[in-house]
Amino acid sequence: MRLLLLGGTGESRELAEALAAGAAGQVDVTLSLAGRTQTPTPGPARLRVGGFGGAAGLAAFLKNERFDLLVDATHPFAATMSAHAHAAAEAAAIPLLRLVRPGWSAGTGDDWTAVPDMAAAAEAVAASARRAFLTVGINELDSFARCGGVFFLVRLIEPPAAPLAFADHRLVLDRGPFAVADETRLMREHRIDTLVTKNSGGAATGAKLDAARAAGIAVIMVDRPPEPALQQVATVKAALDWIMDKSHDRP
Repeated sequence: MRLLLLGGTGESRELAEALAAGAAGQVDVTLSLAGRTQTPTPGPARLRVGGFGGAAGLAAFLKNERFDLLVDATHPFAATMSAHAHAAAEAAAIPLLRLVRPGWSAGTGDDWTAVPDMAAAAEAVAASARRAFLTVGINELDSFARCGGVFFLVRLIEPPAAPLAFADHRLVLDRGPFAVADETRLMREHRIDTLVTKNSGGAATGAKLDAARAAGIAVIMVDRPPEPALQQVATVKAALDWIMDKSHDRP
């Protein structure tokens, strides 16, 4: 059985590893990455890097390569890719599963402001922040370029192609998982008063929220975009069980 796994998250890698360990000879996995990072970490599955040309291109790829299943384990904020996956699976007439980790929830001691998108996050920063820590990814930084009088600590995985459009900022290059002690030290060093982040969920980058809570730092939390209506699971185990059930159901 041939499976196309749309990845880019820790869950997609865990699922590929689980399939390699427990379903060798039963499931042939191709892991597809968008190519937003130049040096993807090697994994246990056949790797494909790059786009498909929209939903129609993905549907053609699924048909031409004779895939039997599609699992969308892209980032919780990859709304366009998830919509394309939904449409392509229907066009190719193959089962689709969405694997997406649960989001974070505010708890006791948290000072969160939930906003629907990056434009609203930028408005909140301009209204109340003086030293903000941006952990929203390279594609979202332009939303904050007009926030005058604010120092930005910007964390990215890889160097940007062009200089950042901030008058006062510091760029940090790092890749999670992160430890609470290190996040605390980083925010204290730069005297951060506001953390800006997407509600991505997961443990790999959740330490910044623990550090912000302990230090009394305000958090501007960008809500997830709406998901297409499709079958969805929250854990790698549940996705693995779904795949193996589909494998056993084949004639």
